[in-house]
Amino acid sequence: MYLEKINSPEDIKKLEISQLRTLADETRTALINKISKAGGHQGPNLGVVELTVAFHYVFDSPNDKIVFDVSHQCYPHKILTGRKEAFLDEAHFRDVTGYTNPAESEHDMFIVGHTSTSVSLALGLAKGRDLNQRHENIIALIGDGSLSGGEALEALDYAGEYDKNLIIIVNDNDQSIAENHGGLYKTLKKLRESGGTAENNLFKAMGLDYRYLEDGHDTTKLVELFRSVKDIDHPVVLHIHTIKGKGLLYAEQNREMWHAGGPFHVEDGTPLYPFSGGDTTVFDCLKELLDTNEKAIVLNAATPMGLGFVQGVREEYVQRGQFIDVGIAEENAVAMTSGIARNDGIAVFGTFAPFFQRTYDQMSHDVCLNNSPATFLILSPGVYGMNSNTHIALCDIQMFAHIPNLIYLAPANKEEFIQMFRFATTQKQHPVGIRVPGEFKTSGTADDTDYSVIRNKIERTGEKIALVAVGVLVPMALEIADKVREQTGTEITVINPRFLNALDTDLLDSLKGNHQLVITIEDGELMGGYGQNIASFYGDSTMKVRNYGISKAFHTEFQPEELLAENGISVEKLTEEISSFLKG
Repeated sequence: MYLEKINSPEDIKKLEISQLRTLADETRTALINKISKAGGHQGPNLGVVELTVAFHYVFDSPNDKIVFDVSHQCYPHKILTGRKEAFLDEAHFRDVTGYTNPAESEHDMFIVGHTSTSVSLALGLAKGRDLNQRHENIIALIGDGSLSGGEALEALDYAGEYDKNLIIIVNDNDQSIAENHGGLYKTLKKLRESGGTAENNLFKAMGLDYRYLEDGHDTTKLVELFRSVKDIDHPVVLHIHTIKGKGLLYAEQNREMWHAGGPFHVEDGTPLYPFSGGDTTVFDCLKELLDTNEKAIVLNAATPMGLGFVQGVREEYVQRGQFIDVGIAEENAVAMTSGIARNDGIAVFGTFAPFFQRTYDQMSHDVCLNNSPATFLILSPGVYGMNSNTHIALCDIQMFAHIPNLIYLAPANKEEFIQMFRFATTQKQHPVGIRVPGEFKTSGTADDTDYSVIRNKIERTGEKIALVAVGVLVPMALEIADKVREQTGTEITVINPRFLNALDTDLLDSLKGNHQLVITIEDGELMGGYGQNIASFYGDSTMKVRNYGISKAFHTEFQPEELLAENGISVEKLTEEISSFLKG
């Protein structure tokens, strides 16, 4: 056993090159131990085990600095840099995150969870080194799927005129989350097929030195390659061909399914906790639109499964020209969506809320300034979305609700979403964004609302106190109202705003007649959120307003109900507060 003696990269350097193969096997075993029991990003990490072993054998981390793009490839790095117990011992699984984190180790440079950033960050480290007149190696590890991101291409462009040490490792496994899309990948394929000698070479065209390695799982050849560029005096691209999911045959054969997932049985890959199937409301609406309107099209940016367009389903719509995956290039997708809508197409773009953050300028300028009547599905925003500090989206209301011309809607249930979607894809006046929660807490009644008119929905008519609940918090508000009635005999008003981009001023004015307090609750960040707009509206009146939302912080690894409760949003706390106010 070699791994048990590896506590830092210095220990790896004590081995013979011939022993690295065994260390890689042991590292992969430790990796499989954890991902099979706890889940995680499986395929990307399995594919870089040998590369990581060879890297730490040659380079001198943390003096030599490596930046991992997305961090989906950092698990072997963590195992070899003093954190192996978090992969070997189930009691320590939660000691490390799934992403690089300087708080964990001096071998991690950044907290990174979004894509296409590594070359830019590495260029910054290189310039910092130059300013301090140091000479360490600066390395960026980027997967081929991340190369389609605009920031990666911008960074490669600048790297072409940079003139000092920079090593860019392109981990080419011919796969993003789903399959790759774009002309860039035709170029990579030709380079692979020609052993790196194809005349059409993106990296050389950028002015970069270039070297190719076909077998990215041969530790000896990897060591030779890394040694040949260590301390190089100019930027160089190391194009290394690897296999996503290496070491688990089923993961190699179904790379999309095994990009990431939950615990599984190692022997055959079957889930440890079988998934019974999720809500198909979004997919059903999209499918109905595409099947009934040949002018309709759905766009996505490398996350088709989020919309329900899994492998085996989307191919038909791709062939019909009604589904486009632009790869990891959300800005391009948003601008394309605007163009399609302006030229009489019915365009819908959807992706996960944390990735929508990259599109603010395109949403504001290319879409809303031009008032393009396109539809945008913002998936899994708020506390019921993803819960890593690299993947949270607690500020979607602040980002989108304040852009002129954009109608931003928050459905409380499936039926409202369906009607909002129909409105968005049939109207021709404005762009429409819809907050699509990770899950709808309850179903409602059939919705026939005319969403061309800004009007909040009164879920419960009462007096003295109005509780305004955004989207998925409406069921909680109704439960609170029931308990308040039981405790005090008073029926309070419950309001489902539905529109986050504007206030129903007529309704708010009407509350002044028989209400003394308005309470707002939302599952996103409080500062600059929807509730504070209501507080501002009542600023010169006698109406009391209390706003509840999530505190301003990079929250991580949280349970939604716990985070809400920590910020005053729970049935128990709000029932007590409202009852006390009524009794007082």
